[in-house]
Amino acid sequence: MTEKMATRDAYGKALVELGKEQERIVVLDADLSKSTKTALFAEAFPGRFYNVGVSEADMMGTAAGLAASGYIPFASTFGVFATGRAYDQVRNSIAYTRLNVKIAATHTGLTVGEDGASHQTLEDLALMRVLPNMTVIVPADGNQARQAVRAAVRHEGPVYLRLGRPKVPQIIGEDFPFELGRGQMLNEGKDLTYITTGIMTAMALEAAEELKAQGVNASVVNIHTIKPLDESLLVQAARETGAVVTAEEHSILGGLGGAVAEVLSQECPVPLIRIGVKDSFGESGNPDALLEKYGLTARNLVQAGHAVLEKKAKCCQ
Repeated sequence: MTEKMATRDAYGKALVELGKEQERIVVLDADLSKSTKTALFAEAFPGRFYNVGVSEADMMGTAAGLAASGYIPFASTFGVFATGRAYDQVRNSIAYTRLNVKIAATHTGLTVGEDGASHQTLEDLALMRVLPNMTVIVPADGNQARQAVRAAVRHEGPVYLRLGRPKVPQIIGEDFPFELGRGQMLNEGKDLTYITTGIMTAMALEAAEELKAQGVNASVVNIHTIKPLDESLLVQAARETGAVVTAEEHSILGGLGGAVAEVLSQECPVPLIRIGVKDSFGESGNPDALLEKYGLTARNLVQAGHAVLEKKAKCCQ
C-alpha cells in the first residue's frame, strides 16, 4: 500500500528542520497553528513563533516588517484567508515591495471537505500568480512539500506555498530533483500529455496506467511551480504528443489550466482539455465524494484523455 502524508504535515516538520539550521526563520500564524502544523515550530522555538490571532491582514503586515528587518518569515493560515482576506497586504506590503515573505497556506481546494465552500479556496492560484514578484508552488505530496519549503527559504523574494489538509499518496521520491520553475516528467508517452499539479498528479499517474492497458501511452508532467512556469517543458510535451489535458484541484479559470492555455496558444496550439472545478463554488462533504462530484478523479482523467485524442484526430483530418 502506498504511504500517505498530508502536505501540511510535511510543512510542519520541514519548518522544525530548517529552524535548527537557520536562526533567521520565524513563523507567524493566525490562531490556527494546530491545523497548519506550525505548532511544531512553536514548541521547538517558542521565541521565534508569533500567534497574531484572528487577524490575517495584520499577520501579513507584520511578516513584511520582519522580512524588512532581515528575518525569513513564514506566515501561515488557511488558503482562503491568506489570499482573500489579506489580499491587499499581500499585494502592497509583500509582492509590490518584493519582501522575503513565505506565505504557506493550508486547507486549500475541495479536499478541505466538510468545512464547505466558505473555506474551500478554488481561486487562490489565480490571485497569487497574477501578482508580480510572487513565486507560486503546489507540491504533489509530502516529500515534495518538504523540498518546496527548503527551496522557498533559498529563494530571495515572496513565495506562495499551497498545501492541503488530507493525507495523499507519496509519489515523488525523496531524492527526486526539485528546482523552482522546472517541471518534472514523471511518465513518458507519445499519444497525449497530462499536465498536472498538487494532488491531481497522483491521479494522472493512475489514469496513465489505465490508458496504457488500453493501448494509449500518456506522458505525465508534474508542474510544482505554477509561477515561474516551465514553458519550455510544456511546449516540448505538446509538440511530442499533440494533445494536452491539464488537471488541478482549483478552478479551471486562472490556475494551471489557464496558464498552460496561455503558453500553448502562443507557442504550440494543440487540442487541450482542462480538468478542474468549472466556475463554481464547492460545498460541504466528504473530500473523496466532492472530488467525484466535481469531476476530479482518475476516471475523469481517463475520459478526458480519450476526449482529447478525438480532438487530436479531427485536427489531423
